[in-house]
This record gives sequence, structure tokens and C-alpha cells, in this order.
Amino acid sequence: MTTVGTIREILNHKGDALWTVPPERTVFEAIELMAEKNIGALLVVKDGKLAGLITERDYTRKVILKGRASKATLVREILSGPAIRVSPEHTVEHCLRLMTEHRVRHLPVLEGEQILGVISIGDLVNWVISAQSSTIHQLETYITGYPTPPS
Repeated sequence: MTTVGTIREILNHKGDALWTVPPERTVFEAIELMAEKNIGALLVVKDGKLAGLITERDYTRKVILKGRASKATLVREILSGPAIRVSPEHTVEHCLRLMTEHRVRHLPVLEGEQILGVISIGDLVNWVISAQSSTIHQLETYITGYPTPPS
């Protein structure tokens, strides 16, 4: 099955909330914001430009497991190289492939240098499930000649 849809469509559906943290903040402050917003990653932004991403996985692997203190560790100290990024025109299928190949769960979305948002593996899975449900409904309608009520 080909997964049709662009990242722009997902961002339009998600809304325009954008949660960021500067690299000078402590990891504790970043984790606090993630918990408050119920998200698993924050875009790290310096001077209006994407510097990277901090995730719950970074916290567990680069702070907790190394015996570091989250209140004394700065976000910039645990950032990996530049984040893999996508454009709003990339397809859901392409992004799923990128996430699988690079073993990441979040992708920043940029148009040029402008940060538009971040997509998660959950966003993509929800899109695929919705697309499959829609296809099934259309096929049922075609086969029976009558629309079935959505579940």
C-alpha cells in the first residue's frame, strides 16, 4: 500500500503549536516543558535557527544512564549532530522510511530555514490508520452500493 499524504497536511491537521528550548537551558527545564505539554521532544533553537532536537530518549541515555544531573546539564551538552529534517512537501512514506533507517521518532519540519513544526512517529501512524480506514470505507461503499456508518 502506498501511503499518500504530505507532511504539510499533517501539520495543518496538528495545528501550529511549536515548542522550543534554547541550548542554554538546563535539561531539567526542557524535560519539565515536555512533561507540561505532554510531548516527547523539543526543538532546540538558537538565534531563530534550528540547532537540534532534545528527546526523552536523549535524557535517559545521555543524562540518567551517565549519572549526570539534569539540573546541572545544559541542553547543548547532550545534543547530537544536526537533526535529520524534512520539508512540508515530503511524503508520509518517505518520513516513515527516514525514521526507520535512522532510528529516530521525531523529525523537524523546515521550509528553507523557517521552522514549521515537528512530526512524530505517532503522527505518521495515525495518518496511515486514518488513510486505511478511509480506503476501507470507500471500498465497502463501492462493493455494497451503500455507505456504511463510520465506526
